[in-house]
Amino acid sequence: MKDLVTAAILALTAAPALAQGTPPAAAPAVQQAKADAAPAAADLLFERPQMRNTAPGATLTYDYLRRSGILKGPFGPPLNDAIKLRLEPGRTADERNISVEMFSGQNRFPAGPFEDMPGNPVMSLFLEHHLKNLARVLEANPRYLKNAIRKGLRDGATVTPTKVRFNGREVDAWRIEAKPFEGDKLAERMRGLSNLTYTFVTSPEVPGEVVSIEAQSKNAEGGELLEERLSYDQNAG
Repeated sequence: MKDLVTAAILALTAAPALAQGTPPAAAPAVQQAKADAAPAAADLLFERPQMRNTAPGATLTYDYLRRSGILKGPFGPPLNDAIKLRLEPGRTADERNISVEMFSGQNRFPAGPFEDMPGNPVMSLFLEHHLKNLARVLEANPRYLKNAIRKGLRDGATVTPTKVRFNGREVDAWRIEAKPFEGDKLAERMRGLSNLTYTFVTSPEVPGEVVSIEAQSKNAEGGELLEERLSYDQNAG
């Protein structure tokens, strides 16, 4: 399963891994990067060993919300659930074997397990699930949508330093934002969703590094066409 997830991530980003130097022990990763240029979006999202700072035996819980104000509700009724990753030791200190509970009850979606994963699979789980629903609603080719998002993250994303609150204190983080369908030649076929904005927040201080993911679109009057987001729940047991 690790190979399948790795292939999905590479297909989504198609971006080469960046060489990683070893920062001074006393310098937080975000502060070190600030001294130079901001890191590439694809590197932050898909190339880092995000599981390195997690504890084997722990469970990472992510709150998930999807809602839409589009007439006749093509995205379905509002969904407020959770994705849980249960971690066990992997082959190396940076890797984890991960079992997944993606939503609950009738909403349960099959996912995992993943073996010897250095990266956080919640990223690809969210994006693949999002793309599946988006392609269905738009009656679009999933590959076309995936390629547009890939190009947007690779060539058009903005990466800025920010702060998030974790364990009662402010910690360094990165905010990545992309609008991959802006100016797309097929924008008129996207039912107003061509302004979809993808926002990711990551921090090396947070277990699994993924703080939040959001895909959002509004119409000209401010009406919500799609709000889909995932947030790390640091208070979950």
